[in-house]
Amino acid sequence: MFKVLVVDDDQALRLSVKSALLAASQYEVDEAFDGLNAVEKVAANPYDVVLLDVDMPRLNGLQALKQIKEHNPGIIVIMMTAHAAITQAVEAVKDGAYNYLSKPVSSEELICIIERAIAAHNLISNVAASAPVMMENGRKIIGSNSQMMKVFNIINKLSKVDTPVLIRGASGTGKELVARAIHYNSSRKEGKFVAINCSAIPENLFESELFGHEKGSFTGANERKIGKFQYAEGGTLFLDEVGDLPPLMQVKLLRVLQEKVFTPVGANREIQTNVRIIAATNRPLEEMMKTGAFREDLFYRLNVIPIFLPSLVDRKDDLDNMISMFIKKFNSTHGKKITGIAADALAVLKKYDWPGNIRELENVIEHCFVMENASVITLASLPEVVLNATGTVLPEVSSEPVVQAGSSDLKIVDDEDVSDEDLESLQDICPQTAGELDFNAQKEAFEKEFIIKALKTFKGRINQTALHANIPKKTLLRKIEKYGINAKDFSS
Repeated sequence: MFKVLVVDDDQALRLSVKSALLAASQYEVDEAFDGLNAVEKVAANPYDVVLLDVDMPRLNGLQALKQIKEHNPGIIVIMMTAHAAITQAVEAVKDGAYNYLSKPVSSEELICIIERAIAAHNLISNVAASAPVMMENGRKIIGSNSQMMKVFNIINKLSKVDTPVLIRGASGTGKELVARAIHYNSSRKEGKFVAINCSAIPENLFESELFGHEKGSFTGANERKIGKFQYAEGGTLFLDEVGDLPPLMQVKLLRVLQEKVFTPVGANREIQTNVRIIAATNRPLEEMMKTGAFREDLFYRLNVIPIFLPSLVDRKDDLDNMISMFIKKFNSTHGKKITGIAADALAVLKKYDWPGNIRELENVIEHCFVMENASVITLASLPEVVLNATGTVLPEVSSEPVVQAGSSDLKIVDDEDVSDEDLESLQDICPQTAGELDFNAQKEAFEKEFIIKALKTFKGRINQTALHANIPKKTLLRKIEKYGINAKDFSS
């Protein structure tokens, strides 16, 4: 349930909006009769959304908006205004409001704009995992408050301006996620967000991809094509891996940033462009400028608002919160009810170096969701690559395990738990010679046959065999050595 505060000095309108929200069955609704009453309620209660009228006594909507955002920049504020006050509502959007509604407010439009606002808000929540930090003259300009507050402050600052943003960070740290959060919480949210990976485009097609081309402008140009700049008109163009731009394209991009015009390939006309540029790279641009691989003037054009995303290895203290976030996500995706992670499994994840950063962590948690049968993520569900890299050995369940048969699920039990009925079952399925009813001999024969079958199934991979066949890894290795089995024989 989302908690909404409806603020208007018109009681009839408050009741109308409240009724529409309650009919949607996913909102709790409070009311405030003017701006000052709204500020007091926001200070005393946690709200997700504030619907705020512009023209009110004591404290108008614009003044209330500023105080609400100062108290908590994460609150979604949507302005409600009569047609005559549209200009004020637009100004409110520049001051941090998500959007505005014209009175009279229709139920469909109201629910639609709130749902879009919550979706944009959730993007910021996900961005918190990336721990973005804004820099100005080499120093942080975000205070030492909580991580979520830092992120909301960053997005709030960027929503008020239209300048280029340069996002720096290693692969997998969440650069595109940050770019999307900026776009969908900015004044360009109604426009397109167009992403282009500069490292994935052949050099001879770069200009056509960005600026488009005319029919017949080069071999293979059988029809006119609109480039990404024109396609993203009024929205945001995200240039991922901008450090891989060829020198000629750096010059052309610089001209677009300076002049706000571009020329399609083969055309003799200039096209005006209204696109915000967000660029991202994991390349050392400062070093590239020294060698001439990246233009210094382009760097300073893009680097108006730099954001730095640290690698996960440098912020392992945040793992607990990120894992909780991904558990919540995959519970919804996979329909499970995993409540957390075991202490030994968390210790292994904190020991791992995370070369793939947040993207790799997300993949690891999803892998655990697929493999895990318990209500928490356990050591046994972690991927083999993590276990191997951290030197982790799955713990033994018992010193002398024996396979208990008789059902479709094979499991390891202690010797003393084997009953006479179990022994008869083993004798039925184990190879034996005439007159040979020795328990230890039959147990060893079955163990060897079972281990060979398991290794074949999992292509000789020790960790996977131990995990899925429910055999402690130390036990499996000891038995492999005892029976002279070579796991590599089953790798193909």
